[in-house]
Amino acid sequence: MRKMFIAGNWKLNKTARETAEFAASLRRALPPAAHTEIAVFPAHTSLAAAVEALRGSSVGVGAQDVAWEDSGAFTGEVSGAMLKEAGCRYVIIGHSERRQLFGETDKAVNRKLAAALRHGLTPIVCVGETLAERDANRTLAVLDWQLKEGLKGFTAEQAAGWVLAYEPVWAIGTGRNATPQQAQEAQAFIRGFLIKQFGQAAEAMRIQYGGSVKPDNAAELLSQPDVDGALVGGASLEVAPFVAIILAAERAGTSRAAAAMNR
Repeated sequence: MRKMFIAGNWKLNKTARETAEFAASLRRALPPAAHTEIAVFPAHTSLAAAVEALRGSSVGVGAQDVAWEDSGAFTGEVSGAMLKEAGCRYVIIGHSERRQLFGETDKAVNRKLAAALRHGLTPIVCVGETLAERDANRTLAVLDWQLKEGLKGFTAEQAAGWVLAYEPVWAIGTGRNATPQQAQEAQAFIRGFLIKQFGQAAEAMRIQYGGSVKPDNAAELLSQPDVDGALVGGASLEVAPFVAIILAAERAGTSRAAAAMNR
């Protein structure tokens, strides 16, 4: 059974002081979660503060990006070794904002994925279509291309433990979100691709949904069979809505566990 995974992507928000304060509040508010993995993804300058403030808790820490090289003349980049040393367990790769705003390509995603694996970081690989692509009925074709190019050259053994995130670009930061049916259709397609690419190992690979996830839509989205959690943006910046989404995931995970026991 796949464990739910709720990841809070803080983007360009929270100083180190604000990160420590948030982490302390989150620890106080967070109930036990047997069926949900939880992580936060601060800015690079706040990683150390997050790791220290969350030490000994059930909340992991990840980075929002990683360099494809381990060292060298790459001004502004942060390597996998640096992230690992800072205490990161995860890294987001190919987020739509990296693709749309900073020109990140599927080839770059592929190289960054290799870098994450070299340093034992669990990747969250993001894919998703723009509004124009959805309106042109090209969603599945876009996902197919991004997956083929981004995951090219890796084996099933390497892919064990990966996380994918379907994030329709038109739903990120817009207040709009895919319907549960749209999310399930796209994520079932991703699951099918992973099974073709990696065989039975893909059944255990988790696929998150990302795109204006909020407490009022989380339960319905997380009830879909191929939605294994959420990559949460704005709603992860405050403790109360983030905890509400975690609780929705825990309820969904508990239902899955009960269903598996009864099979």
